[in-house]
Amino acid sequence: MKVAGIGFRSAATAADLQAALALADEDVDALASIAEKAAAPAMQDLARSTGLPVIALKEQDIAGEQTLTCSPRIKARFGTGSLAEAAALAGARHGVPGARARLIAPRVVTADGLATAAIAERLEP
Repeated sequence: MKVAGIGFRSAATAADLQAALALADEDVDALASIAEKAAAPAMQDLARSTGLPVIALKEQDIAGEQTLTCSPRIKARFGTGSLAEAAALAGARHGVPGARARLIAPRVVTADGLATAAIAERLEP
């Protein structure tokens, strides 16, 4: 299972999220982000347009997640270096006890900086 972790600023639109997903350039089975962002209109619009389910994560699900990239702002806010990468990893493991995941597409950022995406795949336990 491949999951796209999505991070974005409040001003981002579904088109911004779609642009971030396109930059990651991988087919995915689901989208993931923290619950607040998962419920945001832009994320729900992206889910509808792509037909992908959204995995809503708790902030503690991503806290401490080891990521390849690091944003000081995200580190201070969520306790992980990249919301997109942490959400992708946690989303790929979601609901499967003992599952592991690995990043296959590190965080990409849209040109306007409004949205990020990263892709992780679940490894069998």
